[in-house]
Amino acid sequence: MYPWRDPSGRFSFFKLVVFVALLVPGVVLLWPVIAQGGATIPVKEAILQSGDWTIRVLLISLLITPLRRITRFSKLVQVRRQIGVAAFCYGMVHLGLYAISQNLDLGRIASEIVLRIYLTIGFVALIGLAILAATSTKAAMRRLGAKWARLHKLVYPIAVLGALHFFMQSKVDVSEATLMAGLFVALMLYRFAHWRGWSLRSAVTLVVIAVIAGLATAGIEYGWYALATGIPAGRVVAANLEWMWPLRPAWNVLLAGLVMVVIYPFGRDGAGRAMLSALIGAGSRPQHSRGG
Repeated sequence: MYPWRDPSGRFSFFKLVVFVALLVPGVVLLWPVIAQGGATIPVKEAILQSGDWTIRVLLISLLITPLRRITRFSKLVQVRRQIGVAAFCYGMVHLGLYAISQNLDLGRIASEIVLRIYLTIGFVALIGLAILAATSTKAAMRRLGAKWARLHKLVYPIAVLGALHFFMQSKVDVSEATLMAGLFVALMLYRFAHWRGWSLRSAVTLVVIAVIAGLATAGIEYGWYALATGIPAGRVVAANLEWMWPLRPAWNVLLAGLVMVVIYPFGRDGAGRAMLSALIGAGSRPQHSRGG
């Protein structure tokens, strides 16, 4: 019931930090809307930011499993549901702000969702997140049994729909959408490698995944500009071959993958795992009573 308690009911500093970290972006993006009484410009900006944070948090939830395998730190699983529910909450904030921008005219909102394909895609993704959030409890897991795992694999097509919605509403500048799509590819490659029996605690495997994901990201950006815009795709290819600042999405995805190569040694020995446990498990140890 309380997001700062571990499965045994004890206070977890790690879970509290994650809970607060998930709240902060929401507070930051909603504060201008509240402070200015729902003025048009803050609402429009908050719509975009809440959509961005929905896909970001969703991808963070998908990162938990491969990161646990890479680091061998099992406590990461304790925050996976919390992060997944947060993604749904940001999606609802995104929809709520859009409704405010339409003066809460339900008829108009419904017609816009039906007539505008990118809104339809986003709404379907949000319904999917609602289903996953509603069935994320232990009671739902017991009730659904083996079906629960199959149901929650919907998170993958939901992420694809979310990325597509992001691309379509971004119009010309799709850098952020491309980055999210590339990170999703990397997350799927980690799962594919595990399914094939390739160790995620191998530097070679992690480097190969980083390189493939980076190249795939460049390919996604090229494909989008080639098919959906009038911008010459060749210019995008040339930009991806250059080291520039800010970095192109492909370089960011590559570097994010290489970070995993730096992280994985912490899971190779007991000392590294003990250090990770001490860093994020503080506060969750049982309290010993005095005296007696």
